[in-house]
Amino acid sequence: MDWASVAGVVLALAGVLAGQSIEGGKLASLLQPAAFAIVVVGTLGAVLLQTRLRTFVRGIEMLRWVFLPPSDRRATLAREIGQWNQAAKRDGPLSLERYLQASDDKLVAKGLRMIIDGIAPDKLRQMLDIEISAYEVAERQAVRIWESAAGYSPTIGILGAVLGLIHVMENLTEPAKLGGGIAVAFVSTIYGVGLANLFFYPIANKLKAIVSLRVVQYEIAAAAFYDIASGDHTRIVDERIASLLREY
Repeated sequence: MDWASVAGVVLALAGVLAGQSIEGGKLASLLQPAAFAIVVVGTLGAVLLQTRLRTFVRGIEMLRWVFLPPSDRRATLAREIGQWNQAAKRDGPLSLERYLQASDDKLVAKGLRMIIDGIAPDKLRQMLDIEISAYEVAERQAVRIWESAAGYSPTIGILGAVLGLIHVMENLTEPAKLGGGIAVAFVSTIYGVGLANLFFYPIANKLKAIVSLRVVQYEIAAAAFYDIASGDHTRIVDERIASLLREY
């Protein structure tokens, strides 16, 4: 569990609610189903309009990483790289078959398979770089749905405010109905701006950082595969491992 993310959500909500209470406002006045429907559903529709369904679903799935980030496999990968290098030098590339069968990472499995098959080191590196680039593009497109939501929600909040004011203008002769329209108008703006800056943008930035770290790990692994396939000195592979374990 990423407790920093949990604390961030709690503090964001607490700040808004505490401020409302200190100003003498009622917390219930921030609960406007009409405003929520306009902003949230409208933002959802706008994001879906610009995004492929598969990418949208992937972006939603990645939301869990904000609170349950992927396990840090750097130490494990570093140990495995050392084992692969020693096995390849001692027993030859075919000895990596047992590591291939035990791997559950597609890119790692692909690298091991190409070493076992005797693919030229330069071609191996080129193919792995293409694989990493494709992975990065797909993941960043999925993360972008949160950035898009952050961009759309304030504007849709303004749309909700205008709709609320239209309701007010239509009922000027009925004072009892004016309060509801004015409430929707202001609360829609709060929802739009609040969701964008307290949730959507932070979520996008957190996910981008996670994706970037995973890409760096894959790039180091690809370089290590190249070194192993080239039969480079163990010291070079050790430097790759040191780079992988460096804190970012």
